[in-house]
Amino acid sequence: MEAGDQLRILRSGAADIIPEAELEERLASGRGLRVKLGIDPSAPDIHLGHAVVLRTLRRFQDLGHTAVLIIGDFTGLVGDPTGRSETRPMLAAEALEENAQTYLAQVGLVLDMERAEVRRNSEWLAPLSFAEVAGLAKHLTVAQLLDRDDFQQRYRGGQPISLVEFLYPLMQSYDSVAVEADVEMGGTDQTFNLMVGRDMQRAHGRAPQVVFTVPLLTGTDGTRKMSKSFGNHIGVTEPPEEQFGKTMSIPDELLGEWFRLTTDLSPGELDATLAGLADGSLHPGEQKRRLAREIVTLYHGPEAADVAEARFDEVFKKGGVPEDLPEVALPGGDGPIGLAALIAEAGLAKSKSEARRLIEQGGVRVDGEQLTDPQAELSRDALAGATLQVGKRRFARLV
Repeated sequence: MEAGDQLRILRSGAADIIPEAELEERLASGRGLRVKLGIDPSAPDIHLGHAVVLRTLRRFQDLGHTAVLIIGDFTGLVGDPTGRSETRPMLAAEALEENAQTYLAQVGLVLDMERAEVRRNSEWLAPLSFAEVAGLAKHLTVAQLLDRDDFQQRYRGGQPISLVEFLYPLMQSYDSVAVEADVEMGGTDQTFNLMVGRDMQRAHGRAPQVVFTVPLLTGTDGTRKMSKSFGNHIGVTEPPEEQFGKTMSIPDELLGEWFRLTTDLSPGELDATLAGLADGSLHPGEQKRRLAREIVTLYHGPEAADVAEARFDEVFKKGGVPEDLPEVALPGGDGPIGLAALIAEAGLAKSKSEARRLIEQGGVRVDGEQLTDPQAELSRDALAGATLQVGKRRFARLV
């Protein structure tokens, strides 16, 4: 494929390409590019916001280039200070490795892992001597670091900045040297770290990488970037009906952004959809349904999308409860049953703490009655045969 055609496909998912002319020149060379993405496994799950950069990286793969996935098992010990108002707690190596395994399984829902090169940056960072670290540090100035908005705000506010946080962009940039990256990808909040990678490659006598950033996806609340901490996320491994229902809840004004960043529509289809939304020839409600189907199909397949759509219509459009409820057996014994523990054991929440939070938020009903006491204990007679609802889309029949 011609370089211009490749660039058009790749540009559709980009926020900035720095410099774009260099990327086009490298694409025109005809050689496969090494496209780097670093991931610090600081949490076990990924959501649609994380998948934005992964989907663009997959486009590079499909165009014949090599995806180089860096698992930050060394940088993750420190934690990326980007966007932080305080120093991150350092994570244990065991927790990082456990998260990394989960990450890789979920990343495989987007990337072709058989064509990906997976590396851990402890390979080259752990063996460095103190003298070698000092040699790398001379290529990065304090003025550069303090020019970052997050560091600048903390410095002016009198909040401490750990010296190890200054070393983070240094370590990430050395990753680019170690894997000989032609392109490095990341969100727009990573621009500083990625640009340092260009400087570090120059310092080692290598051609600087092209910086390729993607937009940060706005969450389901329509105001803040997608984040688990904000509760406005959709996980890539969430059940199909959850993905469908949550997508149907997004504000209409997010449709263009979400079609562009969360689907695999061709550039032509995407342009037509965005134009139709802008001029009013496409109805937002119908397009939101189409968007929900596209997302579920990507992660669970078309049959799951059919079932999720039917379930959505049954519960919301018709105002009913699904007919094919999964059955959950009540625990043995004669005494009262803790509601939070029951929800967790039924698989309707990931943990008892999450279940308690959902109860407090008014998201739990038993036979239609809202329960708000997170310490509630109910009798076996009250629960037997009842319909348990958690959130808007999760149901179970208690037997």
